Amino acid sequence: MRQTRYHSAFPILRPTTTMTFTLSDAAYATDTPEAKQAMYADLRSQLQGLLSGETDFIANTANFSSLVFHTMPGLNWAGFYFLKGEELVLGPFQGKPACIRIKKGRGVCGTTVVEGKSIVVQDVHAFPGHIACDVNSRSELVVPVFAHGQIVGVFDLDSPLTGRFDDVDAQGVESLVRVLEAAIVAE
Repeated sequence: MRQTRYHSAFPILRPTTTMTFTLSDAAYATDTPEAKQAMYADLRSQLQGLLSGETDFIANTANFSSLVFHTMPGLNWAGFYFLKGEELVLGPFQGKPACIRIKKGRGVCGTTVVEGKSIVVQDVHAFPGHIACDVNSRSELVVPVFAHGQIVGVFDLDSPLTGRFDDVDAQGVESLVRVLEAAIVAE
């Protein structure tokens, strides 16, 4: 096991607390659910600072992806897909090049759109119809993004670690997406 310190990728938005996360070969876990909740509270605060006063949708989603990718431990991809007709189209992201289009109802992202709720996948190989944009991904968390009561896209997180995401992560990322949704509605 090795210890990794949580830190902000943005020095100007330095967090007020320091948290320690533990990385094992089997899975990535924070010390406690409370430590994760504190991390998400700090990320929310940083995100509010990044989005404050900015109304450009692409700028906000690009900064959102970057903040999450460079601050949350154990990720290999973080980004958006936006709903256009019957498919999701790749938006701003951080990580390796990704699948450009995903049909509604296909893979974790497309299923999230159909179900209208977040999906946590502990092992992507056990998810029927999983789309492997990156063969190194082992777990995934997808959160729907709403504007004016309608799904407009999804925020997708991938990890090379099986079991990286849990319900605390889902609730934490949902709270981050709500901050973005407020900025979308304000445009």
